[in-house]
Amino acid sequence: MTGRTGRAGRGGSQASAGDLLELVRSGRATTRGALQQATGLSRATVGQRLDRLFRAGWLREGGGGPVGSPLGGRPSITLEFDDAHAVVLAADLDTRHARTAVLTLTGEILAEHTGTLVIDDGPDVVLGELGRWFATLLEKAGHTATEVCGIGLAVPGPVDRETGRVVQPPIMPGWDGYDIRGRLARALGDHTGAGPVPVLVDNDANLMAYGEQRTGYPDCSAFVLVKVSTGIGAGVVVGGSVYRGIDGGAGDIGHIRVPDGSDALCRCGSYGCLAAVASGGAVARRLAAAGVPAASGSDVRDLLGAGHPAAAEFAREAGRRVGEVLATVVTLLNPGVLMVAGDLAGTPFLTGVRELLYQRALPRSTAHLDVVTSRLGERAALLGAGALVVEHLYAPERVEERLRALGV
Repeated sequence: MTGRTGRAGRGGSQASAGDLLELVRSGRATTRGALQQATGLSRATVGQRLDRLFRAGWLREGGGGPVGSPLGGRPSITLEFDDAHAVVLAADLDTRHARTAVLTLTGEILAEHTGTLVIDDGPDVVLGELGRWFATLLEKAGHTATEVCGIGLAVPGPVDRETGRVVQPPIMPGWDGYDIRGRLARALGDHTGAGPVPVLVDNDANLMAYGEQRTGYPDCSAFVLVKVSTGIGAGVVVGGSVYRGIDGGAGDIGHIRVPDGSDALCRCGSYGCLAAVASGGAVARRLAAAGVPAASGSDVRDLLGAGHPAAAEFAREAGRRVGEVLATVVTLLNPGVLMVAGDLAGTPFLTGVRELLYQRALPRSTAHLDVVTSRLGERAALLGAGALVVEHLYAPERVEERLRALGV
């Protein structure tokens, strides 16, 4: 699939068991003969390395493939990644609620739960509650904690990928620098008795973009997703991989200063940020000032769904503000797909985005651009988080480490 670096294909003895697994998972080589041809390994060496993967339970034999010779003969036995040998836990945190799921290694949701979880309560409380939710979901899905190979977590703030810690998050008070990985692993153990499992943390817009690009636009080499909810953030997927910048700050467009916004105080402490004038929270404040009950982006979403005229008007204006910033983003990145997601991702907001985007961006930058809304909806970050865990754990170099740890 896109998003894999694909070291497989190295000739001779350099191709490892992890490289063979990568070829099978990507569909580039799914028989022993095809693996020999792709890697240059001998039949015996391919057999030895596949045997390690079979003993680990990561590969299985499928049905017979097409006959390779015009003279006929027995069809080749296909090889398949066995997605039933483990499960992944995933969670998507928003400011006032969270969504959690148990997923197969190929992204099928086995059990899911959404509930109120207030991020302002702090990481110890929130992550402890996620551990309890995960325990309940595993029981519901008919799996045990020993089958969990990893946890993926999406958070509404910038994340240092190396440490898994959020860095100066504007809408996550008390989370800056907190050991999220360690606390969430302990929380799972507290409620299930499980030992430590790998935990991967990333920004929610990044994981939404990753999930949407992989499932709906795998051939798009430059993909941008903009999430407009309580705040505003963007996820960028280039060449099948999330672009995060040097320390996880890429895509934080909600804190770009915009014209005529100098009197709007943002939650980051600055004035004039895009999020302060065009986010779901900003639209909710405008509606409340106009006498329409609204306290959050989700309230705005409900009003838009009911066709409320003031909500539609303010959402379109917010879309124009965001579109003005996105004109620069599109000119810089030249993406093939620009996806709008989040609470405001409806017709009025999208209309406003398009108005300013096509007015301000260079025609060459938009000639082959598709401006769309989310396909996966509220599950996008969950699927992206699950995929992130799987791609991390089954990368060729990590496969070798894990096989050695298993003694195979």
